[in-house]
Amino acid sequence: MTANMSDVLLLGATGTIGRATARALRVEGHTVHAMVRPGAATDDLPERTLIRSAVSDRHALEKVFQDHRFDAVVSCLASRTGLSGDAWAVDHRANQGALQAAVHHGVKRFILLSAICVQKPELAFQHAKLAFEAELQAAPITWTIIRPTAFFKSLSGQFERCRKGKPFLVFGRGDATACKPISNADLARFIALSLSDAATENKIMPIGGPGPAITPKEQGALLFDALDMPPRFSHVPLGLINAIVAGLTPLGAVSRRFAEKAEFAKIGRYYSRESMLVWDTKQGRYDANATPEFGSDSLADHYRKMATEDVPDDRGAHAVF
Repeated sequence: MTANMSDVLLLGATGTIGRATARALRVEGHTVHAMVRPGAATDDLPERTLIRSAVSDRHALEKVFQDHRFDAVVSCLASRTGLSGDAWAVDHRANQGALQAAVHHGVKRFILLSAICVQKPELAFQHAKLAFEAELQAAPITWTIIRPTAFFKSLSGQFERCRKGKPFLVFGRGDATACKPISNADLARFIALSLSDAATENKIMPIGGPGPAITPKEQGALLFDALDMPPRFSHVPLGLINAIVAGLTPLGAVSRRFAEKAEFAKIGRYYSRESMLVWDTKQGRYDANATPEFGSDSLADHYRKMATEDVPDDRGAHAVF
């Protein structure tokens, strides 16, 4: 069924993963129609296939589906901050509108880029993603949910501080969590290949980059090696972030600014103690061996490129992650 697909509506095309996915889809022979916000930068997206419209506008979205025929929708939408209002508006309602329009107009396939952290949900954006995942699975459409592990960009936030001679920050000993990071290009290729792979139909697909799983301390060692500098670490007590959350949470009841700071602190706390690997419910632990691997790009190579080829930190508006 999927082998004949060619016209793809891509949502979230101006993000780093979205841009990479647009390229990967074109390489696989698909025609990509990128729906982007009016005024958004679209440097490397072909003008002839751009659809300038707000995905959050249900009427505008309906018109897009009336004016074009799509075989599939690929959503790389993600909230910029992870805060509750942003998460429910983007991760849930924007995707929900696209799904409803896709079903109404007979689209055959919907591929959603989600996140592996929804396995153990505590945060607003995780609950928003899971709510839409459930709606997608219940919809009369062939679906695939892709849950990647950590992105290279998420593990590059300390690069400049270390380049300037500052230590790499880790929580505790820096070995309590692990991940199999995946590059933009490898993840985008996995997404694109899913369109023509019947084995991914109606499946949740966790995916990481080439192993083995690495801890934050090992990430820091790779970063300093790329900079040709001796490794230096600063160990942040795990209790400190708990104290910050405890201090900000009551203030959040009377101040939106403090409520947002408390939510950011909770996000930081979550990633300080949870691995981005497949969670084994029966064993009650993360399982690196059960976390699928894909691609060939390594985090070490990414750090070396940042050190020698002036590759930028591309987190942009999603820098919180």
